[in-house]
Amino acid sequence: MIQRIVTSNPSPAYIARISAVFNNDGHMVKGNLKAVIRALLLDPEARIRQPSSGAGKLREPILRLTAWARACAVTSASDTWAIGNTSDPTTHLGQSPLRSASVFNFFRPGYVPPGSAIANAGLVAPEFQITNESTVVGYVNFMQRLVGFGIGDVLPNYTPWLPLADNGASLMAEVNIVVAAGQLGPSTVTLIASVINGMPTGTVPLRLNRIRVALVLVLAAPEFIVLK
Repeated sequence: MIQRIVTSNPSPAYIARISAVFNNDGHMVKGNLKAVIRALLLDPEARIRQPSSGAGKLREPILRLTAWARACAVTSASDTWAIGNTSDPTTHLGQSPLRSASVFNFFRPGYVPPGSAIANAGLVAPEFQITNESTVVGYVNFMQRLVGFGIGDVLPNYTPWLPLADNGASLMAEVNIVVAAGQLGPSTVTLIASVINGMPTGTVPLRLNRIRVALVLVLAAPEFIVLK
């Protein structure tokens, strides 16, 4: 649970603290998952940015999509949410809900990218098992289409951000908080803001285009994709 929600390489102390809550929720009850999840999310290793190079985890593609969907108030008028199969790694996400190749999920919990700095450090990185040249490009291209046009009646609402769109810094300050939980560093925010400020503006369509570009660049940023 810690691997899926917080970090790929939790410390032994973190695991011990959560295991203790599983064994006793404070009221002599074992297996209280509500208490376990609360402890897992409120633990210092989950709430405070960790200096260790092994801290954090790669955000799997479908969770990148849902982060955008929540932030942008995505709706489906028919309530069918017909996004379709997003398994194709070259044109979509390389991952689709309920379509893992194995009953053991899309990736192994102990996966180590071969020949990598992660391997040299003796760490694991499960989500990297479905990350390669094809999925990186396919994800960005798919999200660019989704951010720009939606799929069918699955559509975002960018209206609340229109008043900010004329100013790249203001827009990025909001997008960084709402989409990336403030994880983008100052240099990344400044770089994307400069791109936005170089785009035409003054009308609603032009402002919407600025918002879409800001979102795509944030969704492609390593600081968004890697949770810390």
